[in-house]
Amino acid sequence: MKNLRKFLLRNRIAPKWAVFLLDLSISCFAIIYANYLRFNFDFSLIHGRDLVDDLIIVSVTNATLFYIFKTYHGIIRFSGFQEAFRSIAAIFYSFFLMLVFNICMNAMHYGQFTPISVLFIYFFIASFLLFGYRLLVKHLYKISINQEENSHVVIYGAGLNGSILKKTIEQTSNDRYKIVAFIDDDENLVGKTIDNVKIFPFNQIKHVFKSWQIKTLFFAKQDFDLDEKNQIVDFCLENNIKVMNIPPMREWIQGHLNLNQLREVKIEELLGRKQISLKNEHVINHLRDKKVLITGAAGSIGSELARQIASVYPTALIICDQTETGLYELEYELQQKFSLGNALKVYLGDVKDEHAMGNLFHTYTPEVVFHAAAYKHVPMMENHPAEAIRNNVLGTKNLADLAEQFNVDKFVFVSTDKAINPTNVMGASKRIAEMYCQALQSRAETPIWDNGIYQMAGNKKRTKFITTRFGNVLGSNGSVIPRFQEQIANGGPVTVTHPDIIRYFMTIPEACSLVCEAGTMGNGGEVFLFDMGEPIRILDLAKKMIKLAGMTPGKDIELRFTGLRPGEKLFEELLNKEEEVIPTHNKKILIAKVMEYDFNRVSMSIEHLINLAKENRNEEVVKQMKRIVPEYISNNSIYESIDEQMFKPLYSAIR
Repeated sequence: MKNLRKFLLRNRIAPKWAVFLLDLSISCFAIIYANYLRFNFDFSLIHGRDLVDDLIIVSVTNATLFYIFKTYHGIIRFSGFQEAFRSIAAIFYSFFLMLVFNICMNAMHYGQFTPISVLFIYFFIASFLLFGYRLLVKHLYKISINQEENSHVVIYGAGLNGSILKKTIEQTSNDRYKIVAFIDDDENLVGKTIDNVKIFPFNQIKHVFKSWQIKTLFFAKQDFDLDEKNQIVDFCLENNIKVMNIPPMREWIQGHLNLNQLREVKIEELLGRKQISLKNEHVINHLRDKKVLITGAAGSIGSELARQIASVYPTALIICDQTETGLYELEYELQQKFSLGNALKVYLGDVKDEHAMGNLFHTYTPEVVFHAAAYKHVPMMENHPAEAIRNNVLGTKNLADLAEQFNVDKFVFVSTDKAINPTNVMGASKRIAEMYCQALQSRAETPIWDNGIYQMAGNKKRTKFITTRFGNVLGSNGSVIPRFQEQIANGGPVTVTHPDIIRYFMTIPEACSLVCEAGTMGNGGEVFLFDMGEPIRILDLAKKMIKLAGMTPGKDIELRFTGLRPGEKLFEELLNKEEEVIPTHNKKILIAKVMEYDFNRVSMSIEHLINLAKENRNEEVVKQMKRIVPEYISNNSIYESIDEQMFKPLYSAIR
């Protein structure tokens, strides 16, 4: 058996001419055997010349038909129904031609060239041998592979994808994998078989893994419970079982699955929740007939907002960013996917530039604004407070003022969980921007006495200012996950700031869908919070990503703790201590009941802050930020000394 295995492995693909000659030899043997069988092996009844004539006709006919049908092109050890059908079809046509030739000879009174019974026997013998030897070679190759070198595989999902995956693996994996079982939670499939491979229920998965010493699991099912998938992956990682994904059918190459398309399970698939699309009729109707502006459109959140809003084909979609390349690529993508034509407007501009933004509003007169432009990297902003204020506060103020001036229907501000009890410049700058939007809303709703009557302080068509807050999004620019992936690919070390640090995570599509829905349901002044699920320990996340890459944390990849970065805290909050939560019809969206702010006081304080930022007086900027947001207490930052100075009188009074 070892010698057979060596021979088959050394000669994996036979030359075409060898297969051609073998097929031709089999057809010649079949006609000879058919002659002997017809005469009950009485050799005296067979004329040698007649046998030679039969051989010549069979050889010429089959050589021509084998060439036409390309029976020698297939790789025999991978041969399937199509290759076998071509071989049998070639034999059938040779039989049919010889039969017609015989009938014609008989009609012209030349006598019967080859007895019809011989031709029928020839057809069945040749068909059986051509099909049989291909099957034999395929079988011998399979048994020649040492079973210990095979990786026993389980496929999760016994539907169409699972069946196709099984065939693809068997045909193209070079017998690296042996499918031993299917797992499925569909009771209608459990207990049945696919090509003699049994389908087991989900609750027997551990028994299946242990019984066959499974080395690899393939997920062929696209949509099933995320908790269930996490349980399976966790069990696999604990037992050194590799987990792989089959891509969605739409990504198959020309409708066919290729083994090279199988990929490792990504951590985003285990952390994210079921994707949401803009199927809410209220959202679609609200945005379809509007002119929608998205700032920061080249960023991770802005670009996904653009994709989702483009899918409902608004009257106009205006995408704005100061990043030329990112904006150009987004424009190309949106036109390729949605063919928006003139409905897509591209504006290259900086939200800090009041004149540029004014020109944008004057030119396109947007009706709904999604303001996603922001600086968001905590350590970077900690070192550049003035720039954080210019972009995050001044930029928001410019857009909000213009929205009110141009009678925009809704202004949706994309904020962050870092704005709650901020410990860093970035979070505090976003909180101040929130306060300005809320103050604008409060001013618009406050009646004033003018010429003997009460009038609204804002514009006649009141702009609704809405704020949305959520935590980290998976795959965003600067996210921890791409950084971990890069570090793992480079062989480590994987750096974690603190062993106890935790974060909330949400997929970008889900976050943007909720932003759109919150913007639709908002009546102005609300701060919408999103259900971020359970918090995740970053150390556990790093370990899981290392295991998914097929390596062992601490052994193959070093884990290194670097300490909290400037302004970073161990956990983020979605609510201030003084805020209450109000549920909405969507269980994933909550409303924070926040305190109202006097517009004049907020406006004066922010104006002073912006002037300090324009002068690049970083320390004075931070001091003013702390005056505006009293709960802003720096953590692991050079600005902790400012807290001590500002609160020193309080500390002295307590003592």
